[in-house]
Amino acid sequence: MSTITTVLEPLAEGKLHRNIDWRGAFWVASGVPALVLFSIGGIAGTTGTLAFAIWIFSMIMGFLQSFTYAEIAGLFPNKSGGASIYGATAWLRYSKFIAPLSVWCNWFAWSPVLSLGCSIAAAVTAVMASAATPAIRNWTLYSHTLGPVSFTFNATFFIGAVLMLIIFAIQHRGILGTANVQKYIGLLVIVPMLIVGVVPIVTGQINWANFSPLVPLAAAYAPEPGAWNIAGWTLVLGGMFIAAWSTYGFETAVCYTSEFKNPGTDTFKAIFYSGLLCMLLFILVPFTFQGVLGLNGMLATPIVDGSGVADALAGMVGGGALVHSLLVMLMILALVLCIMTAMAGSSRTLYQGSVDGWLPRYLSHVNEHGAPTRAMWTDLVFNLIVLAIASADATSFFFILAVSNCGYIIFNFLNLNAGWIHRIDNGHIARPWKAPSWLLGIGAIFAYVNAIFMGAGAKVWNPMALWAGLITAALIIPVFCFRHYIQDKGKFPDHMLADLGMTGADLSVKKAGMLPYLTLVAGVVVMLLANWFFVI
Repeated sequence: MSTITTVLEPLAEGKLHRNIDWRGAFWVASGVPALVLFSIGGIAGTTGTLAFAIWIFSMIMGFLQSFTYAEIAGLFPNKSGGASIYGATAWLRYSKFIAPLSVWCNWFAWSPVLSLGCSIAAAVTAVMASAATPAIRNWTLYSHTLGPVSFTFNATFFIGAVLMLIIFAIQHRGILGTANVQKYIGLLVIVPMLIVGVVPIVTGQINWANFSPLVPLAAAYAPEPGAWNIAGWTLVLGGMFIAAWSTYGFETAVCYTSEFKNPGTDTFKAIFYSGLLCMLLFILVPFTFQGVLGLNGMLATPIVDGSGVADALAGMVGGGALVHSLLVMLMILALVLCIMTAMAGSSRTLYQGSVDGWLPRYLSHVNEHGAPTRAMWTDLVFNLIVLAIASADATSFFFILAVSNCGYIIFNFLNLNAGWIHRIDNGHIARPWKAPSWLLGIGAIFAYVNAIFMGAGAKVWNPMALWAGLITAALIIPVFCFRHYIQDKGKFPDHMLADLGMTGADLSVKKAGMLPYLTLVAGVVVMLLANWFFVI
């Protein structure tokens, strides 16, 4: 593969640097397939033999949705931060508060990848270390229960904090340095994941009986088959809900538009080829995982809580103790890779949100390497708090994951609809790549399907997850009011709409009329009806 080229233009002080092409973004986004390690056990535990199908359908949805994001990203060659930033401008004409909601929800969806990934990687590391020193795994400095979750300062927390700081140090060098590091880590990770996905098929380890009967479980984390009743469908929708957090994640490839040398062509290529990679691995790995382990194997506690997933995947290829240990280490690298992807994307969402007037001003600072360091520090501090919760137990881990995914579903709902709103309001603006209208329509339909996943499925992971997610989303209101009304005196920065050739006065023109408002109301109604109808 081609190497990432060096700088071709003068570096602008105080701005992100145009250092990479689509290959660089591809490698930065190459950590997304490792997100399968976060919830492969949890989805197996709640959906049983349907788990492989959950991953397939979720990945297909994510791939089809990505074409909407590829189009709207092309409208903003000078912005970073991803689809949430590009979609927010579509909603700005219709509400000052809906637009920043997109940015905020995308950030608190992506940012916890740092803490959740570090908690799994640290747990695996602690298990390996405990083989020599058993006390390490059980050592805890302090723990406590707070509401629906617990938090702890144990070995997993401190190992995870060290990993997080190492990743911060790598990203401090800017996007070009990050992409170069991730290219090599990505190769070390993608190849083993392909091996894990292919070897069991070639060696005949797949037990086809592990894929039947194709019915939901009678109850989560119990091996008895259930039926296609309301309770069964609720568990299935819970699986689709949490899978979306992983399978849709390659949209982060368009987070770096203002750092592309040629955003007109690089944007589409970055998200398209990242999507193909994810399509392969998100389908292949869960399929072989289920085919080898079977239902009882997938319901084992170390698989459900994530600490034994890397060990199980390594065991699927055999090869003796040395190969086994090597593959476990490479799976830890896979987690590190997706953590790097998350820090790169989520920090740029904070940065661009600040530059465009959604979030506090201090986040718009970049260092001499073009890295948004204040946004990165904010990510780091937030995730150290979340890491203390995620390190406690599987219940706390999946609570954080479910709350985070509520934000991700809200972001996807707003941005899938932003595609057609931009077509109506900004149809005159040239698009480097334009999605077929039928794909844009499918994206809009999927927005409501995702709302069903959220309304019905969040409760599968924690009874309070949906409401905690909605409260977390609402926290943007005081944050935005502080920036907009106190720091900016009620005016947006002049440059915010420059890519669209607009000024603040143009925001009064609402060509879509009442349609965006009706879309929002319909989305809320669909979510609440799904929450009421689907019960465990």
